[in-house]
Amino acid sequence: MVPAYVPNSAAALLGGGTPIDFGRACSDGKRVFGDGKTYRGFFGGVLCGVLAGLVQIWIWSSFGLTALPHHTLLSVMLLAAGALLGDLGKSFLKRRLGKEQGESWFLADQYDLVIGSFLLILLVYPQWLFENITLPIAVWIVVMTPLLHRVVNIIGYYIGVKEVPW
Repeated sequence: MVPAYVPNSAAALLGGGTPIDFGRACSDGKRVFGDGKTYRGFFGGVLCGVLAGLVQIWIWSSFGLTALPHHTLLSVMLLAAGALLGDLGKSFLKRRLGKEQGESWFLADQYDLVIGSFLLILLVYPQWLFENITLPIAVWIVVMTPLLHRVVNIIGYYIGVKEVPW
């Protein structure tokens, strides 16, 4: 999951500039995504996720680690892009529900990256998902994702990258 975990933090660090929705609102008068979702953050986040995945591939091949999920360039790209697409989808829904940017949305904030990355992989490269995400790995993802999310957001808050610690 490293290629899916890295992009959100990287997007927060590298973001800024032009919002993906160009400041536009939907017919309900609310912003499509909000100012927090920028092109620089999206593409920088995906790039960092892909780089993290390539480092994993290199480590696994260098040390012969075959017990871990086998990444390919395609799986790494899909996990990284899917994580931020899931975040965009969640932001779209948050705006429709009247939630503000940065407002906590329990569970959706923690699992948007997992849902987005798995949906994109399922659409494009389903055999990777079924060959690599076993029940123990799925349980690990379900348990570790909110814990990692919380720790990373607290760190982001204290270093000034995030306005709220959730």
